[in-house]
Amino acid sequence: MKVSLVQFSPVWAAPAANRNRLGELLADTPATDLIVLPEMFSTGFVTEPAGIAEKDGESLRFMQETAAAHDCAVAGSIATEIEGSYRNRFYFVYPDGREMHYDKHHLFTYGHEHKRFTAGERPVVVNFRGVNILLQVCYDLRFPVFSRNRLLPDGSALYDLALYVASWPESRMEAWDILLRARAVENQCFVAGVNRVGKDPKDRYSGHSTLIGPKGQLLTNCKENKEEISTFYMDIPELLAFRKQFPVLQDADNQ
Repeated sequence: MKVSLVQFSPVWAAPAANRNRLGELLADTPATDLIVLPEMFSTGFVTEPAGIAEKDGESLRFMQETAAAHDCAVAGSIATEIEGSYRNRFYFVYPDGREMHYDKHHLFTYGHEHKRFTAGERPVVVNFRGVNILLQVCYDLRFPVFSRNRLLPDGSALYDLALYVASWPESRMEAWDILLRARAVENQCFVAGVNRVGKDPKDRYSGHSTLIGPKGQLLTNCKENKEEISTFYMDIPELLAFRKQFPVLQDADNQ
């Protein structure tokens, strides 16, 4: 599976401008299976969502149009207003327009996200082109039990790739880099972390969007402080062979 990490600088609270910019960046993207966008890609990270969060579905339609045009899946989170409540909703959109979603469970209390947004209740795994993919958002990265991989009754793993879409500030980048590697090693999976660049009214962001392999190895990354798309081919048969050779998951704690 080819995964494309899209690192860009959202304009604050300007969904139309951000969709246009992403359209420009993606215009020359080579063939891929999965395009991954940052957290709240259409607005920037908002904790006071009134008047900013989307309720017209335009950015979801943009994801659906992009998925159809590139014959791939598109993933990313949107600040969404649904029946008077706000969700940090991570959409996974299939090429035929179908979508599945995960609502961010660990709301960022340090930034007061929990005061306005409603948390999701459970992790979500989707399947696309034979690959099982875990959906996670930013602060979720700090909570390893919530994302724990495990063996299913048929002996396969719950997921093969974990996606972390983020607005992770420059001041805490060392933690981002370390935790992405830790999640890959402990769950014996690929991990893609897609972060924004630029600045908003509260923080600066330097990117460090990265794809990590199951041994903790760096497979590809985007340049620091630069809008860039990086694409890498994940070898799923190689992952399955590594799990068989070194069966860590069968010895995992049952919690």
